[in-house]
Amino acid sequence: MSAKHKGPLFITFEGIDGCGKTTQAILCHRLLTGAGYEVKMLREPGSTKTAERIRDILLDKKLDIDVRTELLLYEAARADITAVEILPFLVEGHVVLCDRFFDSTTAYQGYGRKQDIRMVRSLNKVAVGDLMPDLTLLFDIDLKTAQERMGKDKDRMESQPAAFFERVRRGFLEIARKERRRVKVVDATRSIEEVFAEVQKILSRRFGIK
Repeated sequence: MSAKHKGPLFITFEGIDGCGKTTQAILCHRLLTGAGYEVKMLREPGSTKTAERIRDILLDKKLDIDVRTELLLYEAARADITAVEILPFLVEGHVVLCDRFFDSTTAYQGYGRKQDIRMVRSLNKVAVGDLMPDLTLLFDIDLKTAQERMGKDKDRMESQPAAFFERVRRGFLEIARKERRRVKVVDATRSIEEVFAEVQKILSRRFGIK
């Protein structure tokens, strides 16, 4: 493995629940660490004391959370992880991998919850300022396969109805269509090894990482 990219690098991993993005983020962490990069792996919402508390609220199946409250809680968690973890590490010139970022809020709370997309994007910007991922990997998968992978023990968000996830998936694909340079769609219906092989190709073409 070799590392050609110099300077900070921010890569996000997106997709509906059950798409396998977390597994791919872990594999990317191993690849990049082995290639000599200093890598910070994070998840959204979470990865700070404050954001992990917010995560517990958002995923609690016992709670009935208003859609605007839900949106603002996600943005609060994102503002904290951006300030506490992401920006300081990028300033040091390192690599940050984040399992979900603002595209998830656009897809889930915007398209999925049918909230105003412009409002959601505006709040995303309030939370992160001008921060933008260098690359977003969108792991696209059909809902049936995704739900089979999730199993039966689902959290509050994973327990949403099928129609919600269909809207979320369409939202992700719409984001990818509008931002083709940043967002790369990966067919996640294949095996872990096949998906990661494509991820490696994207990293090699984009940043010279092999």
